[in-house]
Amino acid sequence: MKKEHITGICCDLSSEGKGVIRLDNQVVFVDSLLLGEKAEAEVDYQSKGISYAHIVSLLEKSPERIKPLCPVSTSCGGCTFENATYQYELAFKKKKVVDALSQIGHISFPVNDVIGMDEPYYYRNKIQVPFQRNGKDIVYGFYKANTHKIIPNKECVIEDKRATSILSTIKDLMLSMHIEPYDEDKRSGVIRHVLIRTSYHYPDVMVVLVTNCDTFPSRNNFVKSLVNSHPEINTIVQNINTRDTNVILGEKEKVLYGKGFIKDSILGINFNISSKSFFQVNPLQVEKLYSKAFEMATLKESDNLLDAYSGVGTIGMIAASHVKHVTCVELEKSAHYNAIKNAKENKISNISLVNDDCTQYLIHTNERYDVVIMDAPRKGSTPEFLQSLVTNSPERIIYISCNPATLARDLTYLIGDYDIQEIQPLDMFPRSFHVETIVSLKKKV
Repeated sequence: MKKEHITGICCDLSSEGKGVIRLDNQVVFVDSLLLGEKAEAEVDYQSKGISYAHIVSLLEKSPERIKPLCPVSTSCGGCTFENATYQYELAFKKKKVVDALSQIGHISFPVNDVIGMDEPYYYRNKIQVPFQRNGKDIVYGFYKANTHKIIPNKECVIEDKRATSILSTIKDLMLSMHIEPYDEDKRSGVIRHVLIRTSYHYPDVMVVLVTNCDTFPSRNNFVKSLVNSHPEINTIVQNINTRDTNVILGEKEKVLYGKGFIKDSILGINFNISSKSFFQVNPLQVEKLYSKAFEMATLKESDNLLDAYSGVGTIGMIAASHVKHVTCVELEKSAHYNAIKNAKENKISNISLVNDDCTQYLIHTNERYDVVIMDAPRKGSTPEFLQSLVTNSPERIIYISCNPATLARDLTYLIGDYDIQEIQPLDMFPRSFHVETIVSLKKKV
């Protein structure tokens, strides 16, 4: 059946950076189409009244269009703005924050220009790559949008360059040792994903083999050969995930080589990072992010600080030297244990590390805080946490968010009792449609 073709001019961008064409009552989202461009597009599918399409022919080009650095950028779908200037991307991200605040939160407040990167490539210190059998070959890369088809990619231009050669070696070892990639349909095979974490300030590299079984043939030889080929790898972990799920990591792990964690540094504080620990993926931008957050928080030596959703304790431990006491609250156990080691290694004594759900902790604590810094997950916080936050009545709140929509929603719980002081977007994920935002709030007098 012949698919529908449409021709139109891009009049807007969706929240995911897709070009928007409006034709009568039809709204079409087109991948890689820039504002003002005219294109013929083919509709791939429809969902909730919106058509999703790809460019067949570009009839009028934007001056903001550039040649992508990545050869598979249009087919992979992992990066949204490979074909646009960086200034175009930053302008989109600022507008995304402004639109979410006004349309979802009904908040009208000046938003600063986005803090960008000097060089928006090769920044990711964490990648998760699926492997698949393709005839006699094995391929790895990223899933094409809305499919489970891997787009092979030998070099992703936003990942740490060390990961590129490691992935290539893993593929060669799998072929030579007859280690099969996981087959989703048959639920057979060994290696589902490979996760690689790299350190920016230290020569540390972690490789996590996500497998469909407890053990596999030639495992010891595989590990030995991988380390011999890449002595920069200082730990290899096997994560076992036998479930029929899209969740990448399973619960059970085995350390096959090294200590099971790597070390990195942010603003002079060292951190141990395990396979499951939350740690910001952009080592250069995270220092800008935290520096700006602390500036907005106007920390004082007398402050009692809560670091909510604290991960391995990055924010709290960096802030510890500027305040009287810090409490870090994190639910993920491995991240909590890393935080304990991090505090000891950095000789930080004015800190309490709590392994608990942030909402439950704040509801039941008797502690009163002067400052709360919350780096919430993508789904945002909970109404119970935000209501308890207002009850706790800190003088200052810093909300760090990777999702403008949930940020806008959550701010509506706070702005009755707090005034917004500053809104600062920051580009933590260049070439994608994601944007980080810091909002500082001060208790109303």
